[in-house]
Amino acid sequence: MNEFDQSLREFQVAEQHRRAVATWLKAFETALISRDAAQIGALFHADSHWRDVLAFTWHMTPVAGRDNIATRLAAEQARTAAHGFHLPKGRRAPRLVKRLGIDSIEAIFEFATAEGRGAGIIRLAPAAEAGDAMLAWHISTALQSLTGHEEKIGANRPTGAAYSRNFGGDNWADVRRKASAYEDRNPAVLVIGAAQAGLSVAARLNQLGVDTLVVEKWPRIGDSWRRRYHSLALHNSIHLNHLPYMEFPPTWPKYIPKDMLGNWFEFYADAMEINCWTNTEFVSGEWDEAAKCWTASVKHADGTVRVLRPRHLVFANGVSSYPMIPDVPGLQDFKGQVIHSEGFDSGAGWEGKNALILGTGSSANDIALDLHSHGVNTTLIQRGSTTVVSIDPSARLNEAIWDEDGPLEDKDLLSASPTPPMIIKGYKAVTQRMLQLDKELIEGLKSIGFQHDVGEDETGHQMKYFRRGGGYNLDAGSSALLIKGELGLLRYDRIECFTAEGALLKDGTTVPADLIILATGYYPQQELVRRALGEEMANRIGPVWGIGEDGQLNNMYKRTPQQGVWFIAGGLAQCRVNSKYLALQIKAMELGKLGPL
Repeated sequence: MNEFDQSLREFQVAEQHRRAVATWLKAFETALISRDAAQIGALFHADSHWRDVLAFTWHMTPVAGRDNIATRLAAEQARTAAHGFHLPKGRRAPRLVKRLGIDSIEAIFEFATAEGRGAGIIRLAPAAEAGDAMLAWHISTALQSLTGHEEKIGANRPTGAAYSRNFGGDNWADVRRKASAYEDRNPAVLVIGAAQAGLSVAARLNQLGVDTLVVEKWPRIGDSWRRRYHSLALHNSIHLNHLPYMEFPPTWPKYIPKDMLGNWFEFYADAMEINCWTNTEFVSGEWDEAAKCWTASVKHADGTVRVLRPRHLVFANGVSSYPMIPDVPGLQDFKGQVIHSEGFDSGAGWEGKNALILGTGSSANDIALDLHSHGVNTTLIQRGSTTVVSIDPSARLNEAIWDEDGPLEDKDLLSASPTPPMIIKGYKAVTQRMLQLDKELIEGLKSIGFQHDVGEDETGHQMKYFRRGGGYNLDAGSSALLIKGELGLLRYDRIECFTAEGALLKDGTTVPADLIILATGYYPQQELVRRALGEEMANRIGPVWGIGEDGQLNNMYKRTPQQGVWFIAGGLAQCRVNSKYLALQIKAMELGKLGPL
């Protein structure tokens, strides 16, 4: 086949895919408008999935099974009035892919609703029971904008007339200083934390015209990353970690060092005109039911307290909250230094000393590598089974969506589309591939007595992250040193107690130590809520993070049982994707289009 014939064939196949999707979307819109569940259901496989993100349900709603999907769509259509389903220009064209082992035509579509505009993913596959007609086995729908309140970007960007060439009046810097001072007003939204979560949602809210203030307890934006251990770099690659509206420079390294990231956060906040008070800590909040707002106290570094009255609090200070210090027998008698991993900076100054690290997660292993590089005799203490995954190639398997061609916006839409059963199935398949790639590494660890697992349902480290925020190591090289004996490994169940000299084992011997590092994790975010808002409020809101009954994260990126309390956390990609939907909900509540749960 010559080059012309090949090109012609590719065009014909692409056109077939486009027509198949366009035909399905037309039939889907007709069925939706009829609100006939049977007619809607006839377009789906029996085993099918739908995830809606705000467009139809104003929630993050997963639905499984043809009949359930058809019934729910028919019911929601009365309010949603979805119409105008089409294949948009400028987005990735329909194509043949294999998802979860199913050969499918996959396409991005757009549509309109009574409230705004949406986009989604459709995956079609032939159905034997329908004469090989192309039916949907997966569809997602996600609200992208509210009509009349679109993001102020691109052609909708502000003119700048308020301060441009404003001779004798305020210039841009004056406007920014006054906006950030809040001398004559309260913010609509108070965001707590100025790392990737807080900056992402603040940037989104700004573009929707919602007055937002971020408070950060450290002296500079980005310090929450700068203050972490000296050698830290991101464990996933740069191409999925961009913040909203502004991608990292193409010259940047694949794995971003912590200080580089911290500096970018500071630059980003300035470029995105985010109002932020540094050296300011959120200390307490009380809900005013009558006024439907918070009485929120924030304390500046000089000890002064400012009381604000925002309608919304957004907790954006991480998956975890306060360091968890376990009750370890005899640790109080240890005469050396004990620090939590949060307070570790570098192994410099400990050359030739002995260190014990309690824990075998990513932080523990990274710290062990740092200590080892400084000539510290280092031993990891394993308390429980750990999932170990090589950063490259295994951990990169979970980045597959972002490795594909197309704009970041399309990939983010794909990442937000699967239902919990799809996610579980996908992680199981990826974990099996990880086990193949890391076979030699894992066998080597087991040979020295390391306890290894792949999660409670063989979904690997990713579901451990969602369920408990830890229990795994994205391996940067420590495993090879453990296997070679250059790093020590000690099972916690061999320890009788700690003493002044180190760890006393049950056989009577002592493992000497000058330094003990507690890489023992953090309390969940609910503990932060308890300390800031009180026991009653924490109980009313319930768990934060972890997997809920619907298979999705508890109270994350969505309305919670307490009006005006929101949570956003996770890696940079998670925050970028979900900040869009959290901001849209807050904007909808400000407009009176959405009420509390």
